[in-house]
Amino acid sequence: MNRKQKFLPRRALGWKYDLPKSHEIPEPHPDSRYLLPSPNHINEAFLELPRSTLTVRGIGIIGGTLMLAINVTWLLFIIYLMLAQNLQIGTPLILACFGFATLMSWLIIPTIRMDIELPRDEPIRFNRLRRKVYFYQYHFDRLHLFSRQRWGIRPVVYDWDDLVAEACSVYAPMGNGGLIENVVISVIKPGTEEVIDRLFFTHDIEQGKQYWALAQLFMQQGPQALPEFVHPPRDWNDDSQLSPIHCIAPRVQWPTAIDIESRTAPAAEYSR
Repeated sequence: MNRKQKFLPRRALGWKYDLPKSHEIPEPHPDSRYLLPSPNHINEAFLELPRSTLTVRGIGIIGGTLMLAINVTWLLFIIYLMLAQNLQIGTPLILACFGFATLMSWLIIPTIRMDIELPRDEPIRFNRLRRKVYFYQYHFDRLHLFSRQRWGIRPVVYDWDDLVAEACSVYAPMGNGGLIENVVISVIKPGTEEVIDRLFFTHDIEQGKQYWALAQLFMQQGPQALPEFVHPPRDWNDDSQLSPIHCIAPRVQWPTAIDIESRTAPAAEYSR
């Protein structure tokens, strides 16, 4: 169920600090008044938190399609000038035009495909009875634009005690000042400092702190330790609760075996 083992840098890009370890006392205590969206589901066995790689849906579909149309249009126009108008263009310029068009397509197509295929929710299930965490993980590969094997949902499972939450902050050329803050979860190989996987958690550090504290309280003490949530949970598979652009995205559908495992206790629990 897990990815082929690989080793990543010990610290995530833009690392600022680690959040409290999985066994430590959570800080700060979650305040449900500011927690939105609320957890998808809570019971004695598991806590499911919502997650979304994209903050805004539709930009990739609309903007990407428009840019791709412009890219193809000007390339066809150049071909038209060459064939119909007998325009003489040197070979280096022709290669440059086709190379630029190919590069733009290579950048745009994955953005469109991700916006269309990325699930409307990418939940994480924390199973306290198994001490495992299940990630509804979407994989993509920009080098293989049209591959079916390298794109799509492949859930991964890790031990709770091997997870470390990292707060990160990086600057990028953006209109909002360029500051991008998020929280990622690193999977540490037991007994070492080697990172074997790193997964996105939240787009906001404060939200990441709240969600991570919820996970800690649940895994350490159970559902009774969680606050009473002000906002009701959202059913991400219910189209009536989502915007039209979100309804285009695929529904959440866990593989049957992982779905059952992530929601239940180990067999030993049933025999007691």
